[in-house]
Amino acid sequence: MATTLHEFTQFVDPKTFPRVLQIQSGIYYQGCVYEMFGRECCLSTGDLLKIIDITITRFTAQSSSNTQIDLPVEYPGLFKLVSDSQPYQSIQEIAVSLKISSHRLGQPVFLSCQDIELPQGFIRERDSFRITGVSHELGAGHVQCELLLREPKFCFSLSFSQQGHFIECEDDQFYTLKEVAEWKISKGRKRTVTEVKAPAKKDFFFSSLLENVSGELILTPVYELKAVTSLSEKFLLIPSNLDVEVVDVTEEFDCDSFVQPLSLPDVLKRPPEFFPVVAKLSSESHFKLSPELESLFHSKQVIVHHAFYTKRILASEMCRESTRHFLIPESYNGRFKRRPRQFPTAYDLERARSETEQIRVVATRDFESVYSGLASVHAGDEFIVTKGKSCAVSRNGIEKTADHFECLKVTEKSHGTEVKEPVCLPMCLEGGFMELVRDKRQYTIAEICRWFPLPFNVKVSVRDLSLKVDVLAGLPGLHIEEEISDPCLLVSNLDLSEFREMPVNRTDLILNVKQHWAGESPTCSGLSAIEEISEDCYYTLRRYAVATVTPPPRPPKKPKHPPPRPPKMLTSRSESANSENSSCSPKTLCVEPFKQDDFMQCSDSKNGNDKKIPSSPVTLPKPTLQKALAKGRSLDDISIENNQDDDNDVHDYEYIDEVQLDNIRRVYQEQPINMGVKGKPSNTI
Repeated sequence: MATTLHEFTQFVDPKTFPRVLQIQSGIYYQGCVYEMFGRECCLSTGDLLKIIDITITRFTAQSSSNTQIDLPVEYPGLFKLVSDSQPYQSIQEIAVSLKISSHRLGQPVFLSCQDIELPQGFIRERDSFRITGVSHELGAGHVQCELLLREPKFCFSLSFSQQGHFIECEDDQFYTLKEVAEWKISKGRKRTVTEVKAPAKKDFFFSSLLENVSGELILTPVYELKAVTSLSEKFLLIPSNLDVEVVDVTEEFDCDSFVQPLSLPDVLKRPPEFFPVVAKLSSESHFKLSPELESLFHSKQVIVHHAFYTKRILASEMCRESTRHFLIPESYNGRFKRRPRQFPTAYDLERARSETEQIRVVATRDFESVYSGLASVHAGDEFIVTKGKSCAVSRNGIEKTADHFECLKVTEKSHGTEVKEPVCLPMCLEGGFMELVRDKRQYTIAEICRWFPLPFNVKVSVRDLSLKVDVLAGLPGLHIEEEISDPCLLVSNLDLSEFREMPVNRTDLILNVKQHWAGESPTCSGLSAIEEISEDCYYTLRRYAVATVTPPPRPPKKPKHPPPRPPKMLTSRSESANSENSSCSPKTLCVEPFKQDDFMQCSDSKNGNDKKIPSSPVTLPKPTLQKALAKGRSLDDISIENNQDDDNDVHDYEYIDEVQLDNIRRVYQEQPINMGVKGKPSNTI
């Protein structure tokens, strides 16, 4: 039955590719293929096309004012998804409509609107779950799921036949249009988004597209078919809105009779039975290869044995001038020595706590603690973070951080022995800690990732002798950041004398698949080299690598119950020094304002100009003090009560007493300033 090309793209399942189509009718120019701007705009009746892939090239965006704008997938802005309000009626509808994979972006989250009873457990109404994988079986299938916000971790499976009302959960991540096109478009549905970051002004073409548009945008995808003919090795890019009719004749023709030009991501998507195959480097590939791959493709024909995922270690050069980034394979045979780590806060220090060793650090800044039971820190103090896990606590399944953590302070060293005193440090302690490294052992890259929490600082002590040039050996230091899972293809030459791991995401090639290879593929992996990657590639890898790990709890800025103001804010320096020998009276009690470089800004009420006045103790107004003392309240109560509203706010990270500051300004405005002894100002009432 003939259908339009647009209808074919709406209902075809990409998992069934390749498909063979025959052109039935259409208006066309003379010749088989008419090309305009790199897109095939006309096809002849009777032409056979093998459809390899279908992609989204652009979106038609409709704003709230019914304005329609064409947005290419290369648009560099960032968008936030609006959850789809239309529910899915079954798990099979979800599996067919969405792209589900082990990739982070291919794991949608849904909310169940009804109770579901399973052999593994019970899913309550309004429980949310993440779909982590899908399995297709003969006559049936199921999806692997993980229940969110429940401890311990609960995994289960749901069959395609499972009925219900499943609503897409709100997604707080930001996506590019290219990511939305590849992962977040449900088949047969539109997608509503809001722009959260516009392109830079210097990119005038893109920045002007949504310049006068605000609010939600309804995206309608425009598809493009990637196809080949039996007469050419080139890709044909056919717009889905081309006015032709087609018939699916896949069952009547042999797909292998067509030349199969495939990109490396296309090869990666192939099922295991597709491998091994003999492939040739396409003439369309004009990209520069690495020296290792250049020698492999010298004969033009290679054997692609299988696709797999391998571990790579992402590392950056420790250099202030220009930072280089590397991907290091696990097979790297060099040896590393440790370099000291720097911890900006006590929170970072506690997060680095390891179960394999103690961490010894020295403080580089002073920190005066005003919290009861929590120690102060002075530059030069030495601390030991003992072995163990992070002291984060779990509340209702959500990980949070404690307000302090325990460690050992080295109080003195005498006669070769150390005295260690247990102390508690506040998590909000700001300052620097420098690690003291006494470990002289040399480690492999695999041992570092297995024994120590990342990030970690090292330096190459013994270069990899199997490499002609070890680019890591001459670096002053390496900051090992993250382990990533890297998709690769195992490729060899025809005589099986050389094997290489070819990264899929960083090698832009097109291969023409010739035939299936009848030999036996090796089980071992090939040689992998150290890759130096660009800045853009580095941040892309970091984004996906970090997103796959559960983020640490947010560090606290202050305890939930802030302590009283320190005594120095209630008395002047001279009075606090003699406080033991003098009794408190209304005439001697005074409040010292906040100090900021011993100056504060006050407003001149006469001329409206701002001027700087040296700070000094300010006598508390008598009426206010007498009323407070008459009610039996202490000055601590007076100082704290004005800040109760601010302290109850868990997001108030600074002690700001606006009422006290206004009182100080008013005192300065109303009272004359007299010069006291040694040129210091003194305020009188």
